[in-house]
Amino acid sequence: MSGSLQKRQQGFMLVGFLLLVAIIVGLVFLAMHAYKLDAEVVGKFETRRWNIPATVYSRPLELLPQMPLSDKHLKDWLHRLNYSETNSQKTGTYYKEGNTYTIYARKFDYGDGDIDEARVLKITLRDGQIAKLQSTIAQNKARLEPIEMGRIYPENNEDREVLKKEDVPKPLVDALIATEDRLFYEHHGVSVRGIARAIVSNITGGARQGGSTITQQLIKNFYLNSDRTLKRKANEALMALLLERHYAKDDILIAYLNEINLGQNGNVSVNGFAVASRFYFNKPLSELRLDQYALLVGIAKGSSYYNPRKYPERTKDRRDTVLHNMLVMGKITQEQHDEAVAHDMDIADKPMLAKRHFPDFFDVVRRDLKTYYQEKDLMSAGLRIISTLDPIAQTSADNAMTAQLAKLKKTSKATQNLQGALVSADPQTGELVAIVGSAGEFTGFNRAVDAKRQVGSLLKPVIYLTALQSGKYNLASAVNDEPVAYPSGGKSWTPKNYGGKSHGEVPLMTALANSYNQSAVNVGMDMELKNFHGQLRQFGIEAEISPYPSVLLGAMDLSPMNMLGMYQIFASGGYHAPIHSVRQIISETGQVLKRTDDDRKVQRFKPEHMYLINHAMTEVIKNGTAKKALSLGEHLNLAGKTGTTNDARDAWFAGYSGNYVSVVWVGRDDNKPIGLTGGTGALPIWVDYMSRLNLTPNHFETPDKVTWAWLDNGTGLLSKEGCPNAVYLPVLNEFMPQQGTDCYYETQVSEFQSQSTQVVDGDDDSQTEEEFVPDEGVHYGEPTEYSE
Repeated sequence: MSGSLQKRQQGFMLVGFLLLVAIIVGLVFLAMHAYKLDAEVVGKFETRRWNIPATVYSRPLELLPQMPLSDKHLKDWLHRLNYSETNSQKTGTYYKEGNTYTIYARKFDYGDGDIDEARVLKITLRDGQIAKLQSTIAQNKARLEPIEMGRIYPENNEDREVLKKEDVPKPLVDALIATEDRLFYEHHGVSVRGIARAIVSNITGGARQGGSTITQQLIKNFYLNSDRTLKRKANEALMALLLERHYAKDDILIAYLNEINLGQNGNVSVNGFAVASRFYFNKPLSELRLDQYALLVGIAKGSSYYNPRKYPERTKDRRDTVLHNMLVMGKITQEQHDEAVAHDMDIADKPMLAKRHFPDFFDVVRRDLKTYYQEKDLMSAGLRIISTLDPIAQTSADNAMTAQLAKLKKTSKATQNLQGALVSADPQTGELVAIVGSAGEFTGFNRAVDAKRQVGSLLKPVIYLTALQSGKYNLASAVNDEPVAYPSGGKSWTPKNYGGKSHGEVPLMTALANSYNQSAVNVGMDMELKNFHGQLRQFGIEAEISPYPSVLLGAMDLSPMNMLGMYQIFASGGYHAPIHSVRQIISETGQVLKRTDDDRKVQRFKPEHMYLINHAMTEVIKNGTAKKALSLGEHLNLAGKTGTTNDARDAWFAGYSGNYVSVVWVGRDDNKPIGLTGGTGALPIWVDYMSRLNLTPNHFETPDKVTWAWLDNGTGLLSKEGCPNAVYLPVLNEFMPQQGTDCYYETQVSEFQSQSTQVVDGDDDSQTEEEFVPDEGVHYGEPTEYSE
């Protein structure tokens, strides 16, 4: 008996020993596991970096007294920024009294300390311009923040805006803690009372509750997955304890507010309260009402189940529960509670985040960005890109294209499938302001950039520029508008005019204004093809250039963007400012990483040469193929060129005012004839677009090396005012004609005789026949030498 008892005692001791060893080993493994988890918790939290999408904006609306600005354009800008029209005097609102807008403008950071703080702007409009401008903050310039165009999302398709501690609204925190974790500031990561309360509620059949703290929810979302396993729950609790051991409550709360999923925007996950505010209400988080903060907190329990767009009643009940919790916890008064409950949810029908605005322009911005950044950086680095887009110009372009293309499609069966493209820029800076790459929904094929089509007569100004530079021609010189056969690829090629009619000897400017094909080819061949090719390179054309004479009539495939680059040089008087769509790129921390300045502007052509060709292109509009543009106002001194290709497959117009250079193309994607010319197809769209803008006149300053003189229109010889065919035109000083017409010499003699027979008082016969000095500006014999 004693032996049996002894054996049992030994067995108990062995079991106890083994159990002790197991406990020790378990504790060792637990300690090792905890150490590993601790390193993971600290490592990831310290280096936490969310993949934040890049956000692309338009340019801001800069405001100056006497600046042109219509009531319609200002209201449209405010609408696109989603400012509410109300007299609540809150940021993000405005109201109008008479002609005066009072705008409670939002804060915006342009990088490197250039920050517009929240302020009040008062803008009085009169006669289409700003008559008076006031601001509560004295700054170098007043402006309304740029309009968001769209985002470039990371590979994990998460949308997020990172909140900082100072940006978190107190009502949001109160609502969250009152509902999700009332003991948040008391527990150490795990709430025993919360777990017990959840167990009791679930056992007794009460409302199903979870026992997870905010810290545990952050651990689940940030470190783990949603598996309902014992191991995952154990790790969650342990990691929550470890996280709270290292970090302050506010740090944990901010991380939670930025991490939690609050919805789905198509295939993009809506993460964090900041972006959720804009997804559901189209407003920044700081501008929400109490009931809207409560709604977002309610959604946190389950963004699919409490989707306000799909399940409005269920979501509203949840919102009211959150408001009740705030009342119970003493965070709001009964009056605040009742007022909040009475509000409709006011969920935005179409979230502004749901689609890209101005997709054609956005596409060009994204292409330009790839020259500076890798795709992964664009997707995850939280960059803010200020583009050159002018929403006023862009809206004008969209409306003009839609309106005019609809009319053109009704003209014939050939135009039913008509497409179009429009590009517009600031001629002095090269900043792109508007793009229309499709006449309808954007499909990814951007005709403004991707459509390579023959450009027709848009290249003719290059031919005549070369001729004027040579000195062999001036604007009044005769050019041959007769058919001439030229060798081309082993064959003979003879150009023909549109309509088939020849005009014999015509003045150069007339040939350009009326776009005579035969004249252009004859002059171009006289100047030699190699020189024409060289000129195209100077104009930035990098595409392969045809070696055949037909290239003089635009027989080469170029895009509207290529043509915009060329005509920007004409419009700026010979300066090449690369066409670009990005102004500046700002890092997540507010540092300007890239800024596009005007220092890239390079002189490609001499001002005196460009002055002459620009004058010739004003004649295209005054008396040539683009007379319809005169409806915009003769005082604008507009310049441009129509273009039509073989069989009327493509119609073009490129032209410019003092502040806009714009190119329009229309045609069919299948390249079939459309039966339209540049003047009947592209020009109406161009005129409609430009008519919607505040245009400034072209003012071409006469260079020192140019003199205005009377010339005989058709020979280019010197003439006199009142002589037949006399025209007053700019001439290069170095190539001033040395010969004149008969009328010129007859007038010279008449003037000479008149001056030589004058009666002068006294003995001073100072102007005898031998001593006669011709008037300044009269040229015969050797040309006058002009200093630099």
